[in-house]
Amino acid sequence: MKKIFIFLGLLGFLSTGCSDYLEEENLSNVNAEEYYQTSEGFETLVNAAYGSLRDIYGPAPWMFCAGTDMYVEGRQSQPVGLSEYRFLTPSEDEVLPLYENCYSSIQACNIGLEYSASTESFDALNQRIGEMKFIRANAYFLLVQSYGGIALVTEMIDEPVTELDRESAENIFTFIISELEDARGMVSTDAFNGRVNRRAVTNLLAKVYLTRGYEPFGSENDFTEAAALADEVINGQTLTIPFHDLWWPGNEMNEEVIFSVQYSENSISSAPDELGHSQSSYFGPYMGGNEVAGDAPWRSYNLCPNMYLLDLYNENDARWDGTFMTTIYENYYDFYRVEDLSSVEVSHYYARPWESNETFEQAYLAEHPGATFHYYETLEASKSSALDYQTIAIRKFDDPNSVFSNNGTVSTRDLIIARVAETYLTAAEAYFQLGNTQTAADRINEVRQRAGVSDITSGDVDIDFILDERARELAGEYYRWFDLKRTGTLIDRTVQYNKDIESADWFVGNGGELKILRPIPQDAIDLNRGNYPQNPAYN
Repeated sequence: MKKIFIFLGLLGFLSTGCSDYLEEENLSNVNAEEYYQTSEGFETLVNAAYGSLRDIYGPAPWMFCAGTDMYVEGRQSQPVGLSEYRFLTPSEDEVLPLYENCYSSIQACNIGLEYSASTESFDALNQRIGEMKFIRANAYFLLVQSYGGIALVTEMIDEPVTELDRESAENIFTFIISELEDARGMVSTDAFNGRVNRRAVTNLLAKVYLTRGYEPFGSENDFTEAAALADEVINGQTLTIPFHDLWWPGNEMNEEVIFSVQYSENSISSAPDELGHSQSSYFGPYMGGNEVAGDAPWRSYNLCPNMYLLDLYNENDARWDGTFMTTIYENYYDFYRVEDLSSVEVSHYYARPWESNETFEQAYLAEHPGATFHYYETLEASKSSALDYQTIAIRKFDDPNSVFSNNGTVSTRDLIIARVAETYLTAAEAYFQLGNTQTAADRINEVRQRAGVSDITSGDVDIDFILDERARELAGEYYRWFDLKRTGTLIDRTVQYNKDIESADWFVGNGGELKILRPIPQDAIDLNRGNYPQNPAYN
């Protein structure tokens, strides 16, 4: 076994072993060293790597979505550092989990890759190695985007050494690309069935090249690679699933999904508060106290859609009804459970922009006399005065089978982190950066045609339009902070559109440095006995 420098997530993984991820039944009394050298034992290590994705994406989505141009704080408090920047410090509690969980994921992969050299040969061994390389590269990609250059740990550990060095972001990107290129030639070429396949690897590689293209060490060739790889993933596939159906509960394994984190009711039954995910618990208002009875979903009353996001849709855009819960029935989940809703009582109706007038309100209430009518202009949350049901909710992630817990709604829907429509927009952004605005428009129009809105021309394409289209298509999905950070628009767009962020001065940190990267968690700095410098804005 190898001795390497570790801390935080790696140290925690070492002390707990793989028990949090593995459900193995070792009845032969062989030791772990021998067991992991069997194909059965090795598969449990691969399962541990996949299981680590739940820890990355399953908790509250603050690092993915807070402090952007699309969401504002509702009645409950968001992490003030991440949502407003001026108070962001290395001690911010919510800066730590992504850092720690990504390194735990890396260590899970390192353990599996270490044993891959000594385990017995079996048909899928090379494929499993490629799958773990993808998962490890994904963790490093999240880390380098969030924190910049970080420690590069590529070997399994057997004892903790609390010293490490930060690699440059350039070297981290080089490593990620190398890992994904290896994985592309190793994983299955079959359709997605829950495991990493070539399409998922190629899709992530396209995103990595696109992101590197914006870096000081990037080049135009990165955008060329990103465009070609994204087109390879698309491979002529058109978007034929109606947006409403795309997000219908139980349809998570549809043909447009490239990769998702897998869940099931059985897989979380032993500890649903810890093993389910929280995506459905955010992005909207609190909806009363009937969660235990299953009448309404628990919501955090946070990451509420703001007026910028709501204003992006026009009357013909099918994504409005596919994204937002505009009609709440007496039982919220009747929307999904009752086939004919014509005789079900409406409790709340959220008017579309073109319906917010007295004439429409009177006609609607005449038909639904028990409903509360919410004018469009009132749908953005207020920190101090927002009431239950007051603002509109993103419904894409609703889980009618979820249960209530003290940690919020526990969802067992697969958590989709890559799908074809987003790849079209990745391609569009890459072509735009190459100056090919016509092809960029063509890729955007594929997405817009499914939504039922008019095509754009090459003259309409700029980075703001691309980000607007990503907002319309991807609301609530775990991209937005990375989109703004990648494109260099984080400060301008949050100040312009997020009413919780009043000034660009809030981004100014120590020494005049800007708080674009997140701080290295203070726990990591404190545990390191070597020279592990903090990001400049937080020194």
